[in-house]
Amino acid sequence: MKQLKALDINLKVINKIITNLKSSSVYFKEIIIVYLILVIITYIKDNDPASALFIIIAISILFSFLFYYIGDRRRREIAKIKSVIADIRNSRLNVPEEILLENNLSGLQEEIRDMFSKMKSDIEYLKKLERVRKEFLANVSHELRTPIFTIQGYIETLLDGAINDQKVNKSFLEKANYHTINLSTLLNDLIDISMIESGEMRLSFRYFNIIEFIKKQVEEMIPVADKKNITILFKPEKDKLEVFGDRDKLRQVFVNLIQNSIKYTETGSLEIEIIDEGNLCKIIIRDTGIGIPEEDLNRIFERFYRVDKARSRAVGGTGLGLAIVKHIIEAHNSKIEVKSRLNEGTEFSFHLKK
Repeated sequence: MKQLKALDINLKVINKIITNLKSSSVYFKEIIIVYLILVIITYIKDNDPASALFIIIAISILFSFLFYYIGDRRRREIAKIKSVIADIRNSRLNVPEEILLENNLSGLQEEIRDMFSKMKSDIEYLKKLERVRKEFLANVSHELRTPIFTIQGYIETLLDGAINDQKVNKSFLEKANYHTINLSTLLNDLIDISMIESGEMRLSFRYFNIIEFIKKQVEEMIPVADKKNITILFKPEKDKLEVFGDRDKLRQVFVNLIQNSIKYTETGSLEIEIIDEGNLCKIIIRDTGIGIPEEDLNRIFERFYRVDKARSRAVGGTGLGLAIVKHIIEAHNSKIEVKSRLNEGTEFSFHLKK
């Protein structure tokens, strides 16, 4: 039994020596060159053959140990690197600081730490995307289901006999038509937001007169505002002010912001202001509406986020308008800002290049 144990130990030692020699074989050429140079120098410098032979044997033994030491060190370094990679693969590490290599591998250690940090960041980003995707699909399903079921309900009621009832048939048809319009608006907004977020939205930048542009949007919105006795104020200081942007996409921005102001304003006014700031033009749209709670201000540009869900549906909101506005303004290398006070009003503002 002892002999077998001793044999096993000897085999382990031999295997370790062979492994170390294999590890150092990558430096074999360089070591042999240095070894041969020292042997040649020894032959040339030492006239005594016996002394030269002794020195050569000593050099050979020294280089054998050096060869073994280099191989052992390289083997341990590679084993440590493999261990770190295995820990990363199996998610056993939490922070980059847990990655530790030998001092002479500090450069590699920093590279692996950077790679680990980026990988962690990418994984978190992918998880976030998955959560957003699931939330988006759930919201889309809900938003589509509501008008479809409502339309279906009115049509079924009409088919069951209400179509012959003069008191309700027209009313039911008008309500069904109203929900089909909302459904169409929702689908158009979904197409817009998907194109924007996938990078398929193409902008056509041109110089145009922002004053005339806004006047046209105001004229189109006055009939809607008049129904609620809301006054739209737009009194520019100049008749002409050229800005650089995509007219069609900016029209979408103004329509969304003005419609929102009208929807959430019961009495009072809506004011559009233009401020010339040198190379930039600041545009402000403010109203005297119900306002937005402070805790909701950072979330109103999220898809399908509504401050008051019941009220938003009652006034026909899709929950995508402000998300679309945000993306379009950002595509113009600008940022939309919002200020609001409950029961006092809301102000949206952004800049355009001149």
